[in-house]
Amino acid sequence: MTRRSGIVSVAAPASKSASHRYLIGAALARGISRVRNTLESRDLERTRAILCAAGAAMSALPDGWEVRGMTAPRGGDEAGGALSCDVRESGTTCRLLTAVLAAGRGFFHIHGAGRMHERPIGELARALVSLGAEVRFERRPDCPPLLVRARGLDPARCGGRLGIGMDVSSQYFSGLLLAAPLAAAPLALEVAGDKAVSWPYVGLTLQCLEDFGIDVCVETRPDRRSAWRKSRSCRTPAAVRPGCLRVTVRPSEYRAGDYRVEGDWSGASYLLAAGALGRGPVRVEGLREDSLQGDRIFLDILKSMGARVETGPEGVTVFPSELRAADLDMGACPDLVPTVAVLAAFAQGASRLRNAAHLRVKESDRIAAPAAELRKAGVVVEEKADGLVVRGAYPDRPRLAENAVLSAHNDHRIAMSLALLGLGCPDGAPDMAARLDDPSVVAKSFPRFWDVWRRIA
Repeated sequence: MTRRSGIVSVAAPASKSASHRYLIGAALARGISRVRNTLESRDLERTRAILCAAGAAMSALPDGWEVRGMTAPRGGDEAGGALSCDVRESGTTCRLLTAVLAAGRGFFHIHGAGRMHERPIGELARALVSLGAEVRFERRPDCPPLLVRARGLDPARCGGRLGIGMDVSSQYFSGLLLAAPLAAAPLALEVAGDKAVSWPYVGLTLQCLEDFGIDVCVETRPDRRSAWRKSRSCRTPAAVRPGCLRVTVRPSEYRAGDYRVEGDWSGASYLLAAGALGRGPVRVEGLREDSLQGDRIFLDILKSMGARVETGPEGVTVFPSELRAADLDMGACPDLVPTVAVLAAFAQGASRLRNAAHLRVKESDRIAAPAAELRKAGVVVEEKADGLVVRGAYPDRPRLAENAVLSAHNDHRIAMSLALLGLGCPDGAPDMAARLDDPSVVAKSFPRFWDVWRRIA
């Protein structure tokens, strides 16, 4: 952290989403790769551990990992000796690696902890079965734990084409994209279902595949009756309509090399929001303004709510601002909902956060949890089926009662967003880690969060 001209400058954490994808790519490559600036967190530890158990090898570098690829995952030889794949509470690990492991050989037992055994994966499992895998759910239908018997992926079994619903998660599509280069033949994946949530994360997956030299063709069309047209690159629109986008992946070898993970817009959102709500400007360094990460849209959200934002070669700077309410479609950036809900609590007017019904099945219910905690600060919040209506306290600020205890709901994003509530205290920001029932939950995606937070709050 540095401070210049009254501006506090901090570095963005490494992208969690990109770290998962680039480590998976390196693990599937033939040879030695170096993946630098990876995020060190509980979720990434799970992804690394499972990849190594399946045949890869990883050695720590000062700024990342050296990875010896396995080319294809290897599981146990029989169901009773299935390779244990403990994802704990990492939904990204579970969904991406379930697809990748199914492209290998052998038996894999995929299981986790907490709400992981309530989080759906049925859409992905059905796609894998149509490609030749055997899947058995052990407890709750369509949810982990599950046993996967992998024999490699055979697109011929489904005519080389699959429609994948993305109403619940984009990670089904991303997982299949990462697995598809290992398949026996080309595989065309088409966006199906009623809507495509969090599509920018798929764009990030396509960028990763492109970097690793995978043969990918993206096609779009304006409506279901029109002919397909090849897209110029993986930088597809943020809003994708079902039936109007497909990606064809040809069998390819992941290319070993040196890769660097960009900064994380999701993790940076809490720091940028502090600039708008706190007593002084905050600059976050290490963010790519042209990033494919969906949460880059946080800059547009801040501006739409009246925040002063400046971008430049040194980073993104947000200044203390009087905020106004906004009507926001959060479908492409659901991870931002808890943060934007707190911003809305400081704004003038009633903000509507919509198109995020799938937040009910995240690490916590990310619609009910922010509402419950904001009410402890006197904020009027109405839950909707697909989001929230938050009535801002402006010209006053939300205030926590003395000794009020907030619940993180065992969710890293809830914990970090609630840190912003401390900026409303008239006598200076309190130690918000001490106000939470479990501040350590931030280790899932941003282990150093509280150290950074105390420097800017």
